[in-house]
Amino acid sequence: MTEVTMSDPGREGAADPKITQNTYPESTMASHLKYISLGILVFQTTSLVLTMRYSRTLKEEGPRYLSSTAVVAAEVLKIVACMFLVYKDNSCSLRALNRVLHDEIINKPMETLKLAIPSGIYTLQNNLLYVALSNLDAATYQVTYQLKILTTALFSVSMLQRKLTKYQWLSLVILMAGVTLVQWPSDSPSAPSKEVSVGSRFVGLMAVLTACFSSGFAGVYFEKILKETKQSVWIRNIQLGFFGGIFGLMGVFIYDGDQISKEGFFQGYNNLTWTVVALQALGGLVIAAVIKYADNILKGFATSLSIILSTLISYFWLQDFVPTSVFFMGAVFVISATFLYGYDPKPSVNPIKA
Repeated sequence: MTEVTMSDPGREGAADPKITQNTYPESTMASHLKYISLGILVFQTTSLVLTMRYSRTLKEEGPRYLSSTAVVAAEVLKIVACMFLVYKDNSCSLRALNRVLHDEIINKPMETLKLAIPSGIYTLQNNLLYVALSNLDAATYQVTYQLKILTTALFSVSMLQRKLTKYQWLSLVILMAGVTLVQWPSDSPSAPSKEVSVGSRFVGLMAVLTACFSSGFAGVYFEKILKETKQSVWIRNIQLGFFGGIFGLMGVFIYDGDQISKEGFFQGYNNLTWTVVALQALGGLVIAAVIKYADNILKGFATSLSIILSTLISYFWLQDFVPTSVFFMGAVFVISATFLYGYDPKPSVNPIKA
């Protein structure tokens, strides 16, 4: 009897070793992925802003790199990265990659052309971010750029007929109040005497506000296209990068053609510049890969931590920003609005009587 009891896996009440071994590791792995995705989101949003700001204010010998060429370089790098991902998804076969690109892009010209509109807007937005960070400190930029939540919500309502909850509408009002406080003029005598940037705060503000509207519209438009077709996100990003490169090159030769003819396309490039290009090109793809592990609360934490880190580094390292009590109040409003917008109240479930 003892032998039968120990060796009979089908006996009622016996623990299934597979369930015991797999359940806990799976939950632990999901928890780890959640925190890894949080770290990646915080790192990407914070590092891009800070390195871009530092690269635009760092004084070096020779010409400064042209932001228009950096935008084009980022689009090319994004295309290469997406092609590699498509190649990997197709069993690392060059023949399969060629077939997919031919079938999904060349043989569907109208589908490809749909991406021209958001691509042009994204290219404008990327150029505006360089303008904004050439004229605003990283902390002020980070908080103000959260207005893209407002513009995305409004475009979602108008273009996708999405309905917002009362909490989301309230969060948008709080967000507006927070950004207004952050931009409130300060006569604080403790402003840094070190002139890091010769740019205009007003120009930076206009650039980041325009970027918020372009980000909201392009993001919702892109979401609408993704819902209407079954093409992969990587294929769509290749299409975006293709048009983005064309629009970017047009901007390069219209605005910076004379400088490029004298100093070259990659004038002023260094390791920091290439870091900015890589973060801008690959950052969005990394976020697309990890965002499925991040819920709204986690994204709220990522935004909050990014704002806090940007504020601390701007103050202690870049030394181009002195926070005031009004700024802190506005930042708290913006962080609260971010959490409130992602809040999903669970409806009370009434038990069903048998």
